[in-house]
Amino acid sequence: MPDDTTAATLVRATDLSPTDWHAAFTAAFADYLIGPFNLTLAQWPGFLARQGIDLSLSRAAVVDGALVAFALVAPRLERGRWRLGTMGALPAARGTGAAPALLDDFVNRARDSGVGMLELEVFAANERALRLYQGRGFEIAHPLRGYERAPAPAASEAPSMQPVTLDDAWAWLDTADTRIADLPLQVTSQVLRVAAAAAPAEAPLQAWRHGEAQLVFSEQPAQRAVTINSLVDLDPAQAGAQALAVALVARYPGHTLRVPALQRPDLGGDALQRIGFEQQRLHQWLMRRAL
Repeated sequence: MPDDTTAATLVRATDLSPTDWHAAFTAAFADYLIGPFNLTLAQWPGFLARQGIDLSLSRAAVVDGALVAFALVAPRLERGRWRLGTMGALPAARGTGAAPALLDDFVNRARDSGVGMLELEVFAANERALRLYQGRGFEIAHPLRGYERAPAPAASEAPSMQPVTLDDAWAWLDTADTRIADLPLQVTSQVLRVAAAAAPAEAPLQAWRHGEAQLVFSEQPAQRAVTINSLVDLDPAQAGAQALAVALVARYPGHTLRVPALQRPDLGGDALQRIGFEQQRLHQWLMRRAL
């Protein structure tokens, strides 16, 4: 493997086959700190859709015809932003300069396209990636936490919440996205619409609202688990988020409740902790860079 960037050529993601992409992605994340990605080739398009990836904006570093590193881009055009959705390199390509070259290309192309802000998420424990992003002018904006609550027994009284339709939930999130400067893409309607369309019949996405807060969640009956896909409270006191979470615990006794590491503490995470959700050790930083 070359020890400089001159042998690497940056190409459009659309110039490479899904088979090439799937193989490179699998190899790059085989030793990922939260575990390998076990995606089949058939699942690859769905993964891209759920991440909001636009392959026409994404790039790969190729050496001798082989894909060795990549930067997948998710545009948030309504916000004038591009998100670095996923960036990775095969183990043999790390330290060759391929990843920094892709990141510089990402920044320069966004600027040339008139994009005003870039964003990304990175696990705080991924010190190598964090140094790379900070070295290119990205700054930490918010922590993104994961939470989990152990199964609880059935409550004697279970508060009820009025469901809202998913179309109503998406409209609410679209409005919230205009009011909140840094709402992670994965908890917005852009991504959740895709997740809802792909959800199995036995585990549909559901939405509740209370006060100034909204919750989108899905049950996994076979695992006796519930995933909180989106929890957003516009009230700093998070009273609505707390009421929604209490009702969710009561609605699903004996279930483990999980929140991916995409939850801003100030938009609902603090409320989760108040009612017994444990903050997970691994968390992410939401980082941004103005152009």
